[in-house]
Amino acid sequence: MEYSRVYEILKNKEKAEVFYDERPVWIQELNDNIAKIGFIDNFEEKDVYIEDLYEDDLYENKKHQTKF
Repeated sequence: MEYSRVYEILKNKEKAEVFYDERPVWIQELNDNIAKIGFIDNFEEKDVYIEDLYEDDLYENKKHQTKF
C-alpha cells in the first residue's frame, strides 16, 4: 500500500478493509514507512512495512475466481 493511502485512512479515521498476511487489521499509527497495526481477530499488535498492507482480501479473491 502506498504511504499516501495509509495516511489518508489514518487521518480521516475512515473505515477501510485493510489486510496484512491475509488477516484483517486496523492501522493505529504511521511512522515513515512503518505502520503499527492491530489484528481484528485478536489483541495482537505488530509494526509492519506499509508496502505489506493491502486493501483487497487476496485469499477471498482467489477463492472466488472462476476458470474459463
